[in-house]
Amino acid sequence: MDTPAAERLRLTEIFLSVQGEARAVGWPTVFVRLTGCPLRCQYCDTAYAFHGGEWWDIEAILDEVAKHGARHVCVTGGEPLAQKRCGVLLERLCEAGYEVSLETSGAIDIAGLDPRVSRIVDLKTPGSKEMHRNRLENIPLLTAHDQVKFVICDRADYDWARGMVAEHGLADRCDVLFSPSFGQVAPRELAEWILADRLPVRFQMQLHKALWGDEQGR
Repeated sequence: MDTPAAERLRLTEIFLSVQGEARAVGWPTVFVRLTGCPLRCQYCDTAYAFHGGEWWDIEAILDEVAKHGARHVCVTGGEPLAQKRCGVLLERLCEAGYEVSLETSGAIDIAGLDPRVSRIVDLKTPGSKEMHRNRLENIPLLTAHDQVKFVICDRADYDWARGMVAEHGLADRCDVLFSPSFGQVAPRELAEWILADRLPVRFQMQLHKALWGDEQGR
């Protein structure tokens, strides 16, 4: 018998790696990369997840995650919330006892997700070319369990992100992460901007890229 569509998701890949960014950086983590994304950020490094993929039963996803033996699981994309059944997967992962995080563009409503999930919301800067997709209604929903990320492409992006942190009191809501866009801003330069302004944000670089470059599945 075919599995009902309500119990399936389209996946690009499942793999074990080291978490390269955000609060769980450095931890062995199973990544579940869902297929599809409605955004086209100019710096995207996972465009291969825009199309294709294969349908997986949620039960099969859980079985595959378990084989890797890691405590941390990150559901990512693409834009995972573009698939409505993503919330079901997140809940099932939490019920299985994992430390679960979700990487989302911030363009889709994050309300109603399992509160055990750490939502990593990527607020799009002007340099991303997708700033107009930001769903600002998500900001009041953020809690101390969540995280907000800004990918900084240039000084104008930094100034915009600094203003957003102040305007919305983001540092009082959750962890705030500033990341240099690879090849566009020197990491040292971004770190010095943050220090000069005494910003209450966490500077981060993509650890997985330092280890494996742009190798897929890492």
